Amino acid sequence: MRTFTPRPTDIERTWHVVDAEGLVLGRLATEVARILRGKHKPIFTPHLDTGDHVIIINVDKVVLTSDKADRKILWRHSGYPGGIKSVTYGEALARKPEDAVRRTIRGMLPKNRLGRQMLKKLKVYAGPTHPHAAQNPQPLVIAGARRDG
Repeated sequence: MRTFTPRPTDIERTWHVVDAEGLVLGRLATEVARILRGKHKPIFTPHLDTGDHVIIINVDKVVLTSDKADRKILWRHSGYPGGIKSVTYGEALARKPEDAVRRTIRGMLPKNRLGRQMLKKLKVYAGPTHPHAAQNPQPLVIAGARRDG
């Protein structure tokens, strides 16, 4: 039996919109990364981009469980000696929530050209509006990602 490889004409990309209000950041990120990679489709192939477009709105209302807002740290390095900088997730979400969520999802995608191509299909907005209404995005409900209580 031969291995099935989808042709570019076989790949159909749909648009999904996720309302992140009250969602836990990690659970949101894993589901969005799965949709971006295309793992929810029967034609998934690890070396091809078969995923869909995802729009995330209300990322300024995403939550972290426990005390991760103060404990979890984002690091970045300028490339120069002593050029490491750190910021807590709580500060990052307060300053630029779009970048914090995008960076979390980026960590769950492949670290190569394919991952960068997948990340281009992610659109993140802090507020409830987005400019992609013409694509007719379907609402994506992420079960089990809401914070209880």
